[in-house]
Amino acid sequence: MKRRRFNRLKLLFSGVLRERANYHQPDYYLIVAVVIIVVFGLVMLSSVSSAVSFWQFESTYGYFYKQLFGFSLGVTLFYITSRLDYHYYKDLALPLLAVSLILLIIVFVPSLGAGWGHARSWVNVFGFSLQPSELVKLTFLLYLAAWVDKRGRDLIDLHKGTAPFLILLGAITALMLAQPDTGTLFIILAISLSVYFIGGGNIKHILIIFISGFLGLLAMLKIAPYQLDRFRCFFDQNFSPADVCYQINQALIAVGSGGILGRGFGNSRQKFLYLPEVQGDAIFPIIAEEMGLIVSVLLVFLFVFIFYRGYIIAKNAPDNYGRLLAIGIVTWFVLQAFINIAGVINLMPMTGVPLPFISYGGSAMMAALAAAGIVVNISKQTR
Repeated sequence: MKRRRFNRLKLLFSGVLRERANYHQPDYYLIVAVVIIVVFGLVMLSSVSSAVSFWQFESTYGYFYKQLFGFSLGVTLFYITSRLDYHYYKDLALPLLAVSLILLIIVFVPSLGAGWGHARSWVNVFGFSLQPSELVKLTFLLYLAAWVDKRGRDLIDLHKGTAPFLILLGAITALMLAQPDTGTLFIILAISLSVYFIGGGNIKHILIIFISGFLGLLAMLKIAPYQLDRFRCFFDQNFSPADVCYQINQALIAVGSGGILGRGFGNSRQKFLYLPEVQGDAIFPIIAEEMGLIVSVLLVFLFVFIFYRGYIIAKNAPDNYGRLLAIGIVTWFVLQAFINIAGVINLMPMTGVPLPFISYGGSAMMAALAAAGIVVNISKQTR
């Protein structure tokens, strides 16, 4: 038994160091699009966060240097996952999910967990801050894709498919609501339903889940009044302009003052502590202010392009597991990007999710780059 496990580990790591003979060239269009977004995000973060960095760290590049650490780890994970055969995740998915869920529980331990505002979503380990919910997005997707692929035609059955899926999803939902982190929860739910649907889930059951989710949202708004305030600001920005709606009003000022060509790189006015969370959730308004409408639209186009390339990769994937993984990951990227952007320009209530590859956050950067590497690996094995 020990010898068999040793051989499996040896085979696993040899897959990282030496690519399989049947691999072909990866999807370079996808790689280039991801590289452009990541590099653009680092450059913009150095400008966007300069004022708040100086205020908090007495250095204009405080957040930028911290992001470089997450970026370096993310690039390492991208390299590993792009070379490691994605089929190995069928065996690794459950242990990885278990570790991320344990971290998700640790956030409630007073000496280890850390919070910000209403949310308690971080774990402090050896002086570093980790956000387990970002890891759950990836590990739950890896496990769910393997689980859906294994169920096959049983997925449409209520007792063999839908019920176990809801139990699994309910456990994640309970942990996310306890933090609470409704923005990330919404992303996880959307990814899960897309994988469940593409894998052959029962449409009637999906509609019931949607209705139940909507009713749950209404109940949550009653329980957490601050969530209801976000909806009030969406419909009326003058509801509480100096308090509850302050961030969205300042974000709209930043976007509107950028015009078509922008004020120029580094010339934002809203980043000087007028707009809260410019390094995180509200980074897009400052990008629009400095770079203008044209660059902002090109950024949106790049996310759409990543989804398109991911769809092509999923369509030509060698098996159903690869198809589910590819479409689930690119759905994650584009959906989260649009939720973030739509929130800060008031096309929908703000949810507090970061802009993928761009917003400050080492955990988010590592998870996103690791996921992008998996899609690249799938692209090497497409038909």
